[in-house]
Amino acid sequence: MAETRRATVSRIGAFVVSLDFELHWGVRDRITVQSSYWRNLLGARKAIPKILSLFREYEIAATWATVGLLFAQSKSEAATYLPAIKPAYENPRLDPYRERCGDNELDDPLHYAPSLIALIKNTPRQEIGCHTFSHYYCLEPGQSREAFAADIQSAVLLARRRGIQLKSIVFPRNQVNSDYLSLLPEFGFTNYRGAESGWAFISDPSRSKTVFRRAARLADQYISVHQNKLCAWDELEASDSLCNVRGGMFLRPFAPHAKIFDDIRLRRIRACIREAAVTGRVFHLWWHPHNFGAYTEENLQFLRSILEVVAECRAAYELRCLSMSEVAAEATARRLQLETDSSAAPRVLV
Repeated sequence: MAETRRATVSRIGAFVVSLDFELHWGVRDRITVQSSYWRNLLGARKAIPKILSLFREYEIAATWATVGLLFAQSKSEAATYLPAIKPAYENPRLDPYRERCGDNELDDPLHYAPSLIALIKNTPRQEIGCHTFSHYYCLEPGQSREAFAADIQSAVLLARRRGIQLKSIVFPRNQVNSDYLSLLPEFGFTNYRGAESGWAFISDPSRSKTVFRRAARLADQYISVHQNKLCAWDELEASDSLCNVRGGMFLRPFAPHAKIFDDIRLRRIRACIREAAVTGRVFHLWWHPHNFGAYTEENLQFLRSILEVVAECRAAYELRCLSMSEVAAEATARRLQLETDSSAAPRVLV
């Protein structure tokens, strides 16, 4: 009976969405006030309610990995939660504590976002996760395990003040530092988003990302450069403490010069969703809200086309839409069930 039950459950796939919610904190070392990309960041504030509306319409669960500083209601509150130990990046441009910020969300909408966080929190099936407190770079020279722990503690405490328990974490710029994973359960985390599968997505410092690897990641949006976009349930590395809900594909935003290739990109994502539904595996799609800050309606229409396929697969194959923490809970439950069934199996005497 146990084998039958496991076989039935294993055929049910999952569609996972995560968004790296960071606003200017995520690009402050690259984007200045004079940059044309500033409109994307401001546009994210208008795009987020529309994304949430679409998620509500299609009953989509999503994890919003949020930079901790965005939780602050004011400069004084942010100062109260600053970590006791700060990173000493060799590149001073990475230091977030050099950033000049306004007093609150009203006069500085790109460094504070408590109203948007409240909107996400009050939307069904939405999980608020962690993107570290300061958009911490875990692989850049000058940072340390102690500074990372202090940063995460600040994020957890400020989120708790808003009535939010953080369970899922996404490492900024996907810089997963394996030496830090053992710290996460101590702060209540059950899972993290690992890097996508393939040599082009290996976690490393920003400066080591070559033009060739960037080109490979771009090409992977349209053709199968790296085929392993889906993850089997038993590959989620669920343990007693932490689960790796690794990324499957980045949802690249609409660009007028690449519009003629959008159908190819859409077919590739749809194929991954259908494959997850048919084979009972997990497909994890991720992006940043500010990716929808420009050409918002075009991006929303593209997302709607994706979610229509999700709806079809839910009806035909019972595909589930899960947040990162829900995937972790399911993977852990599966592992425990397997262990229980294995220990309960009758022994053959010889």
